[in-house]
Amino acid sequence: MGKLKAIIFDVDGTLADTEVYGHLAACNEAFARMGFDIRWSWEEFKELLKIPGNARRMRLALSTRTSLSETELDRIVPELFALKKEGYLKRVDKLPLLPGVARIIREAIDRGVRLAIVSVTDEDQIVALLKAQIPDALDHFSPIFGKQSGEKNSALYARCAAMLEYDASEILVIEDSEKGAKAAKGAGLPCAVVYNDYTKGQDFTGAELVVRSLECLNLDLLERLCLG
Repeated sequence: MGKLKAIIFDVDGTLADTEVYGHLAACNEAFARMGFDIRWSWEEFKELLKIPGNARRMRLALSTRTSLSETELDRIVPELFALKKEGYLKRVDKLPLLPGVARIIREAIDRGVRLAIVSVTDEDQIVALLKAQIPDALDHFSPIFGKQSGEKNSALYARCAAMLEYDASEILVIEDSEKGAKAAKGAGLPCAVVYNDYTKGQDFTGAELVVRSLECLNLDLLERLCLG
């Protein structure tokens, strides 16, 4: 095995294009099921992605577009988010991994490179996506840090790296956003950014690699470009 010993993946926009057909669709379905006249467009939702977590985004929408009190919001938002999660989970089989992702994951498994996840998504949603799209790899992802693990920041990345028990120079983070890349770099971890339609143009200064897709890359090339 070469210098690369572990890869930490982000999920939304990195493993799969989950935002439009997964999270956004599920949020709008939840609003409708609870009788709220709120339907986010993709343009609106892209702006809301600056706020971490759909529960926070939904609370903001209800607080600004309804007359609900804080007490009512405290009661309703968890129920609304539970419906959103239910809607997302039933969509995971229609959320394919992005080009090149499955190949990189399988190459890593074949080479004995460990896999982990750091994300703001609920951990059961992460597991459901992996189980639906690449079930043979699910048991190779450890740890999986999602929303329940706390805020996605440098400390969480450092905690993940510590659990992997490798030197930072042997771990590669694959992210899609400026915020995620800065969190990884703040933990001293090399980072490859695979941007998408809604993170294109963000500031990825300091990233070892910035590309549009993993489709034309393999594990050896990632290792040379990012850890060489």
